Amino acid sequence: MNVLNLLFTKDGLIYQIAKNKSILEEKSYFVTEETPENLIEDKLDEILLKQRFEEIHVISALNHFTLMPEGFSEHDAGFELIAFNAPADREKEELMLSVNKRFGVQFYYTFPKNFYKKIKELAVPVHFNFSGEKFLNSIHHKNNKEIHINLYHNQCEFFAIDNKKVILYNNLDVNSEVDFLYFVMFTLSKIGFGINETNFYAYGETTENETFISELQKFVKNMRIVFDNIPNKNFILN
Repeated sequence: MNVLNLLFTKDGLIYQIAKNKSILEEKSYFVTEETPENLIEDKLDEILLKQRFEEIHVISALNHFTLMPEGFSEHDAGFELIAFNAPADREKEELMLSVNKRFGVQFYYTFPKNFYKKIKELAVPVHFNFSGEKFLNSIHHKNNKEIHINLYHNQCEFFAIDNKKVILYNNLDVNSEVDFLYFVMFTLSKIGFGINETNFYAYGETTENETFISELQKFVKNMRIVFDNIPNKNFILN
């Protein structure tokens, strides 16, 4: 079975083409000051035309989201809830829902309508998910205070978990690894997680964000890199 995996981030698109359990192709595209304005849309068109896919998995790490308890059913309020965190445009964004039964939470998030329509027009089974839900479902946790950090290109998302309960989730678009550190440490102070009593776990682009990792290690006592992305092995896509 030929499967296409797509990961949309703040300024990028990462794709994998897989057959059974083998990754046949993987590539990333990121927007810079030099790239064309419609780079991501154009590359998505190219990827979708590469071959006939039997299944597509789409994961959004775009930071238009809100976190609610599982069972919240006022779906019409999704856009308004997201708007507290980020601007949401009903005309240009599709409202989506991802539920994590393991932790009893659900994510409302939006996904660009133009991308959504292009993917759906292929008329093959498509599975949409939010990166936070996929990340949360991949975490192996204990009963301790824990911070789980998933690093991307110019972006990071993290969970604060205490006694198997999600205390906080955030998804940050920043251009500086120092900003990552500031936001994570600021969060600790606000939720009452002591540095020495908290276990830190890092995933994803840990090598690319080595400055953040090394600086964090100066402040915290318990830290472990759980997954480091390497070619054909992406934490969120695999």
